[in-house]
Amino acid sequence: MPRIHPAVETPSTGARLGITLGDPAGIGPEVAIKALALSLSHEGASPEDFEIFGRGEDVRSALSLLTKADRQAVKQIVVREARQAPTSIPPGRDSAAGGEAAYQALRGGLDAIGSGLIRGIVTAPISKRALHLAGHLYPGHTELLAEAAGGVPVRMMLSNPELAVVLVTIHLPLRQALDLITTESIVETIRIAHRHFVSFEGKAPRIGVAGLNPHAGEGGLLGREEIDLIVPAIDIVRQDGILVEGPFAPDTIFMRARATREFDLVIAQYHDQGLIPVKYLGVEHGVNTTLGLPFIRTSPDHGTAFDLAGQNRADPTSMLEAIGQARRYLARGKRQ
Repeated sequence: MPRIHPAVETPSTGARLGITLGDPAGIGPEVAIKALALSLSHEGASPEDFEIFGRGEDVRSALSLLTKADRQAVKQIVVREARQAPTSIPPGRDSAAGGEAAYQALRGGLDAIGSGLIRGIVTAPISKRALHLAGHLYPGHTELLAEAAGGVPVRMMLSNPELAVVLVTIHLPLRQALDLITTESIVETIRIAHRHFVSFEGKAPRIGVAGLNPHAGEGGLLGREEIDLIVPAIDIVRQDGILVEGPFAPDTIFMRARATREFDLVIAQYHDQGLIPVKYLGVEHGVNTTLGLPFIRTSPDHGTAFDLAGQNRADPTSMLEAIGQARRYLARGKRQ
């Protein structure tokens, strides 16, 4: 995997983004090309804003789903053919070939970031199982990107127009995640989230922290993690001037953030605690952003959807939202 050192600033090249096509056996190429067409026709983007990383045959197949006018516009975008990508990939299922193609597309995007050709990437979905079948043993995009950036601490943020959630722990078995919820990991999460908002949203966010236990531990009756781990973390980051409150009961904090806008984002302790409320609001407008990287990375809030592959039924809305969010971050221009 190519390394992108976090101390290296990528040369400014306008608003150029790389679009990686993900696993060709799924809906990645379809939603990517459809979203690019919509971005060009309705969002004010130009072909020079993007480069595509993946197999040329997947681009051509997806282009056939567009109208003639949209097809001509997207054809103007540079396509960087994935190196060493398999030529034969069984559609609609996990395979080593699909995992390798997804990996090579992502590797092309990371190489381009390292050389300054692009300033960020929007990644179409991959299959974790296919990635493992291909011998690339990462839990997902987030961990792979963190390694490529030199092992920098990163966090996952899932957001939509109604709610933003940042996770303390990501793709781990729950029993293992509980051991990694520490005062130090909570402090690091809050600081990463704060820096991201200051850099790309232009403001210091109001942060609410979810407890781990029911009723946020009920004063220690239902668990002491809130008292022993979470409250000390909040006390530490408040000394930095960060606007943070909690811990609050997990079954109400997301409603408070969404309905009353009491918080700009919620810190959730583990994967499903944070992602269920966001995804319940609808995946079509959800965006996954990796915080803490020395470059911008967003992705849609859905998977490969193998059951929809090749049917021209995939909804590109979430991919369009991911592209739009990445473009907005680039336009704001301040580095993390």
